[in-house]
Amino acid sequence: MAVITQRETSGSVGAPPNWPVLPRGGDGGRGGSESSFPVSPKELATWFLLTGIGMLFGGFASAYVVLRGVPSWESVHLPPLVWVNTAILLISSVTFEQARRDVKKDNVLGLRKWLGLTGILGIVFVAGQIEVWRKLAAAGLYLASNLHGSFFYVLSGMHALHILGGLIALALVIHKAWVGKLTSKAFEPLRLCATYWHFMGGVWLLLLVLLVVA
Repeated sequence: MAVITQRETSGSVGAPPNWPVLPRGGDGGRGGSESSFPVSPKELATWFLLTGIGMLFGGFASAYVVLRGVPSWESVHLPPLVWVNTAILLISSVTFEQARRDVKKDNVLGLRKWLGLTGILGIVFVAGQIEVWRKLAAAGLYLASNLHGSFFYVLSGMHALHILGGLIALALVIHKAWVGKLTSKAFEPLRLCATYWHFMGGVWLLLLVLLVVA
């Protein structure tokens, strides 16, 4: 009878009387509200998106390499502004990382400042790319002028569109920062947006090597 009483008071038949009993569901005290899957759905969706973007630009790069060897190929000299734009995009990645460091320290003012600066740099980059296209057009190089020029317009244009998408996501992150929804314990939107931003920066560097050096 004493054994039965100990089992009943332990809350689990067959468990020794002094062992702690896990809540129903065996999730270590989380109450079944958290998933044991190591990657969140938002992070998984982000990586699926990045994979699709990588495949898209990879297809364009493959076509570029194939057509690069045709006899009618004529290389185009790109305006120096392209390099300025590239530097601006790289600096924006640095400011994004500074924002991520500040959110980990719960530095709200620093977080808002660096996110805002990142957004401004992103807008300047897109505006700079538009100016590059304008300069090329003024020099008589249009989308259908030659293959090299066509690839630059298409690849830089597609990249700029993806940067615009990143700016929209960044605007949402900035809004969360201003209303106090980003903290050292909850900043996944910022982290995922930064991952996308850095990825697009890397894509642009690879495209630039392809278009200028290859």
